[in-house]
Amino acid sequence: MAVPKKKTSNSKRDSRRAHWNRKANLAAQRALSTGKSILTGRAKGFEYPTKDDDEDDDE
Repeated sequence: MAVPKKKTSNSKRDSRRAHWNRKANLAAQRALSTGKSILTGRAKGFEYPTKDDDEDDDE
């Protein structure tokens, strides 16, 4: 016979939510940092094609 689940405690729920928020904030911070480095031209870790580069390849 089906048995109802026990209610999750508020502290457990809050802990899970805080962990999820922490991960989301870290991802947002990294994305913002990457965007800033691209805009300032200091990005060294990856190739970022620009419109000028695409036009030079045709010649």
